[in-house]
Amino acid sequence: MADVFSQLYIQTVFAVKHRQALIRPEWEENLYKYITGIVQNRGHKMLAIGGMPDHIHIFFGLKPAEAISDLVREIKKASNDYIKDEGFSPFKFDWQAGYGAFSYSRPLLKKPAFPHQFSTAFYL
Repeated sequence: MADVFSQLYIQTVFAVKHRQALIRPEWEENLYKYITGIVQNRGHKMLAIGGMPDHIHIFFGLKPAEAISDLVREIKKASNDYIKDEGFSPFKFDWQAGYGAFSYSRPLLKKPAFPHQFSTAFYL
């Protein structure tokens, strides 16, 4: 998209199926790095990522050429495959259907509006 200027700051939140606490501290940083790669390779700007054992938050600048639903679908599919391929979880791992998406104005970007403190969070 030539000559397009946008400032679209989005936070997405999605959970492990049945809100099971399956995201373990031993591999969550690897998961966050993998998801960061997906977001950046699709042309978006990763601002922060973090989570809890049963869900994750991703805060990014959205490139308007891609729908949020398409990006989240790819993140969930690819990261689910990554978790299974790496053998991170001894239990059946799947992401819950659906997600939340929230937009933020530029003044709120100084500190991402994550609702709780994470054991691990990355602010890029």
